[in-house]
Amino acid sequence: MNVLQIPFDEGEANLDWLELTRAFEEGHKRPVAEIEDTFLYRGDDTLLSRCAWVDGLGIAVKSATIFPGNAQIERPVIDGTVSLFDGSDGRLSAVVDFFLVTKWKTAGDSLLGALKLADPNSRNVLIVGAGPVAHSLCEAFSVGFPNATLRLWNRTASKAEALAKSLETVDVEYSLPDAVNRADIIVTATMSSEPFLKGEWLRPGQHVNLVGAYRPDMREADDAALQTGPIYLDCFATTADHIGEIKTPTANGAIKRENLVADFYDLDKFKPDPTAVTIFKNGGGAHLDLMTSHYIVRKFRR
Repeated sequence: MNVLQIPFDEGEANLDWLELTRAFEEGHKRPVAEIEDTFLYRGDDTLLSRCAWVDGLGIAVKSATIFPGNAQIERPVIDGTVSLFDGSDGRLSAVVDFFLVTKWKTAGDSLLGALKLADPNSRNVLIVGAGPVAHSLCEAFSVGFPNATLRLWNRTASKAEALAKSLETVDVEYSLPDAVNRADIIVTATMSSEPFLKGEWLRPGQHVNLVGAYRPDMREADDAALQTGPIYLDCFATTADHIGEIKTPTANGAIKRENLVADFYDLDKFKPDPTAVTIFKNGGGAHLDLMTSHYIVRKFRR
């Protein structure tokens, strides 16, 4: 059996952020994905398994371990694998580097949301966080909004300074309320369980792009922030009912299901709104891993 193996560096060599967002748009014109997510928890640690089947693209199985405590012992917080199977006969067709798929899926997901919802003339993009996801978001948003200044804020300022130094073209912010107020686009990529982005800091016309929360007990934006405008998701099936960012305020009545306007299967409804804050929740999903992997395989073979 000839299984294609795609490592990180070789797989990334010919990728393009805007091209990936177009691949997402095309992928969502296909039949709706069959998706199944499984979460197992042990304290702060998570085993996440995501499976997707899209007619014409095949099957993806992505398994990830997320151990936040590893950061204290200088080990990777996240590890995993991505396997692709042919949709017609079920054979294993490719194994793609987990970190490559995760990097491009996560940042590309948020970039597509921002390209559809943010003011295209945005000049100030704030990235909250300083980990690997923040790094890839800086890469993606610098391509998607080439005329904007990118700024970083992190709870530990030295980490933001180190990331900004490695990227050279990114500035560091030291006051989160001031940074949020100045920004046209706010992208959050943290491991926070407690909301830190406050609605009182936001103003109409801004775009908020929430990336970090992936568990039922995690949130980045408070109720007031989620009440500032329409909310869009990448996928209802993988986001609305098990991620705390949406599940908790829906359960406590802070927002209603009708506040959730659309997901990527209804991209025509994604529109900027100068009279409100547009909010996008990046929940991931194995169908996006499948679309990303399919794009990577196609570019790798070329």
